[in-house]
Amino acid sequence: MDHNDAFETSSEALTQDVRVIVRARYSEEHSAPASSRWFFLYTIRIANEGETPVQLLNRHWTIIDATGHTEEVHGPGVVGEQPVLEPGQAFEYTSGCPLTTPFGSMAGSFEMQRADGTEFEAEVGLFQLMQPGSIH
Repeated sequence: MDHNDAFETSSEALTQDVRVIVRARYSEEHSAPASSRWFFLYTIRIANEGETPVQLLNRHWTIIDATGHTEEVHGPGVVGEQPVLEPGQAFEYTSGCPLTTPFGSMAGSFEMQRADGTEFEAEVGLFQLMQPGSIH
């Protein structure tokens, strides 16, 4: 493992007892800078710190690259699942994001539903995507 592998960015947000922690890193093996393709992996941990079960219904991402180009991504669930989190439980998954620039950022939210049917948006705090050593 070279020093680039250890380079991570992160964010953490707490919304109505749902804590979302993100760790992101540049994936050299999936990237092709000569073809303007930089690939980033991010691991998301969603923890229910409340007293009632919650289910993740939908995701919403705002992805911004170094040129300011913004992409909005909406979809059901995460990695094909709509996990139900009992109190004290957490769900963790890893996904990826390609950019056409060596750095950018992501932020978003997860639409959560409580057992009583009420819904809320759990914030995903803004985190940076950056190739180690790229000029900012």
